Amino acid sequence: MTRRAPVAVASACLAFTLTACGGASTTDSAPATLDANADLSKQSLTISIWDGYSPKDLPERVKAKLGFDTKVAIHDTNETIMAKLTAGGDSGIDVAFVSGQYAQALNAQGLLEPLHADLIPNLKNLFPEAAQLAYDKGNTFSVPYTWGTTGLCYRSDLVKTPPTSWSDLLNPPAELKKKITMMTTERWLALPALKLLGASVNTTDQAVLDKAKQMLLKVKPDLLAYDDTTFGDRLKSGEAAMAEAWDGWCPTAEKNIKFVVPSEGSDLWADTMVILKSSRNKEAAHAFINYILDPEIHGWVAQNILYKIPNKVAMDALDPKLLESYPALAQPPAELLKGESLIDLGEASTMYTRLSTEVSAAQ
Repeated sequence: MTRRAPVAVASACLAFTLTACGGASTTDSAPATLDANADLSKQSLTISIWDGYSPKDLPERVKAKLGFDTKVAIHDTNETIMAKLTAGGDSGIDVAFVSGQYAQALNAQGLLEPLHADLIPNLKNLFPEAAQLAYDKGNTFSVPYTWGTTGLCYRSDLVKTPPTSWSDLLNPPAELKKKITMMTTERWLALPALKLLGASVNTTDQAVLDKAKQMLLKVKPDLLAYDDTTFGDRLKSGEAAMAEAWDGWCPTAEKNIKFVVPSEGSDLWADTMVILKSSRNKEAAHAFINYILDPEIHGWVAQNILYKIPNKVAMDALDPKLLESYPALAQPPAELLKGESLIDLGEASTMYTRLSTEVSAAQ
């Protein structure tokens, strides 16, 4: 299964300045009236989502349950869909799946429809903590689809002392040199150093970022590789002994592979569903999101992608054996919310782009 990796903004336009991208300067404070009794069979949807992030037969399921056609468009990264949604005019997308900070940026440009909670009764299935995410408190313009954190994925048989700190990654013992991988995705490359410095993962303090850069440059010669996608395979083969990893991608079902959130703390990332203000099918869009929040449908995500979902009813219904094999799935929401939510940094995101570029280019 192909899974998407959260990615950071890589261009000035995708820093979401309104002047550069042509977005609106304000967001409507009150949603337009929608018809709760609309004939959904006369509407249709186009959704954009990462490959492998929903059941292949989702359009057929939606048609059978809700009576309208659904077209699925695939985007590979947040940048790809953001470029389409911010290009001006009607993108043709009704519902987009984007990471939380990108939903925040879209809303700041006035491109999102405020949610009509009365048309999404299955919101009641969500954990209360799902309404406490920093980029959209109260779920006013987005509904979280998946959420998780970042930590250390390691081989307990190859690591002499179980890691407990980001220092175990950035200051590795001799036996782990050339046996460790880190991510290159901009915000996640900086995360271990920022947390070890006691700084925010959303900091825009250049002095702090400079210190983080020096820590990242120092460890670079000791790394096996920068790897955002295949670190799980490297751990399985024994090529790697420890990796910076998203929780859902750490293959803990394998013997001797463990996952831990370092004592200094970590992030809280989320992927969300948003409705575009340009959509001509807003009633169908709300019905679609409500359908996704059905425990059987939403539960597919945890069972197949192995990411935590903010749906309490669906999580409570998971097979206990799955939770035993993938203990990160069982992390309570209250514990997850101890992580720091990633938020949109606007133009300041280029600070992280520059840090990543300089670290990657260093010899």
